[in-house]
Amino acid sequence: MPNQPLYAATWPELQSRLSAPGGAQALAEQALDAIQASAGSNAYRTVNPTRVRAEAAAADARRSIDAGAPVLTGLPISAKDLYVVEGYDTFAGTTRALDGHFPAEGPVVRGLRDAGVVIMGKTHTVEFAFGGIGTNPHYPTPINPWDKAADRVSGGSSSGAGVSLWTGTAVLALGSDTAGSVRVPASFTGAIGLKTSHGRWSLDGIVPLSPTLDTAGYLALDAEIVAEAFKAIDPIAKADPGFIRRAWPGAVAGVTLGVLRQAYDGAEPGIAEAVDQALKELEAAGAILKDVTLPEVEQALDLFKVGGVAGIEFAANIANRFPEWRETLDPNVLQRFAAIEKATAVEYLRRLDALAAMQASAAAAMDAAGVAALVGPTVPIAPPTVQEVAAGDRYVNRNMLALRNTVVGNFLKLSGFTIPAGKDAQGLPVGLQVMTRDGADIYAVGLLLACQRVLGRPYDRLGAPPKAA
Repeated sequence: MPNQPLYAATWPELQSRLSAPGGAQALAEQALDAIQASAGSNAYRTVNPTRVRAEAAAADARRSIDAGAPVLTGLPISAKDLYVVEGYDTFAGTTRALDGHFPAEGPVVRGLRDAGVVIMGKTHTVEFAFGGIGTNPHYPTPINPWDKAADRVSGGSSSGAGVSLWTGTAVLALGSDTAGSVRVPASFTGAIGLKTSHGRWSLDGIVPLSPTLDTAGYLALDAEIVAEAFKAIDPIAKADPGFIRRAWPGAVAGVTLGVLRQAYDGAEPGIAEAVDQALKELEAAGAILKDVTLPEVEQALDLFKVGGVAGIEFAANIANRFPEWRETLDPNVLQRFAAIEKATAVEYLRRLDALAAMQASAAAAMDAAGVAALVGPTVPIAPPTVQEVAAGDRYVNRNMLALRNTVVGNFLKLSGFTIPAGKDAQGLPVGLQVMTRDGADIYAVGLLLACQRVLGRPYDRLGAPPKAA
């Protein structure tokens, strides 16, 4: 069905369309039309149609002469504006380009280019990725497609990523995750979000927030797309295809999931119910549910409340590399700088030690509990409206709550994903977070595929956003 929105297309349908003569160019034109039609959703900072068309034509030419062309050849994707992408300036959500600081594409973008993708443009991000709500005073806020009338946020810091998927302008979105910046927007917008293990993928060519915690990741509306994109660039998966077959679970049957009850604290109406319904479906398919409570979760949250390490590393980055950017920082960020900059080297090292201790302890606790993953609500709150987070104190409160469950995955050094569980009492998407051990990324992708076979793709489970059907 060539005229259906890209958000509704399955992976086999996309492959069929791409394999047809001129298929990549047809997909690119459809996505460009969708970008124009959805301009009010504010997903993109910049798009270069001439470059998009050239990349699509090159993808079609590659497929025509190479029967073994990568399966991603011609696939339209979006890239968060933290990633250096040839042909585009990198602003990282700021008021001026950073290109002199980050001149070259990194391995993630180059790997996807080698796989033949077509980059539709650069999506909006929270300034320097420092925030989980998705607002940025320098640019229009990407609007959550599930409630445009109320002007709800899409989540941050990869704020344009999920919106690019549901507006039908891309089928894969590049994001980054330091405290939840892939998983929060994926949960808020009803998408799949993959968080990789820290250090698994190179961060070269990505504007840093916190070298200790930064990770690259994907958002998509089909687990099969995530899996194929993962295999295209993951160094371990590429080096040992046999390891993939050994590590991926074929189904959820027999997989023990630790239901992290702490993640339910303060869940807004309908969120716990949607997650529990999804877990019941997984249990009916053979998954084993086991309630767990980890003291390391509380330790991680206590550290998060005092700023963790990301704020200190971000402040150092501004002071040492971007001092001229300080005066134009988002006021919601700048108001926290005074406290961040007072942190001493002794305190910073103490926090690093605390992270290492809780990571080791959490890994041992998961082993002792015999669980393959920790599960619960990805985000305990519904996406607020832009107006609700306009005031600084309200922004800080909502930001902390939005990141509360996801930051645990970063602080405890876990890999994993979020997948739509259903809708809350307001009819807004709810995410189920599934976090696996550090380094278990291949297993996590396999578990994602297995969960999708039970729960369905986001479009199957949620339908289309209002006025997008």
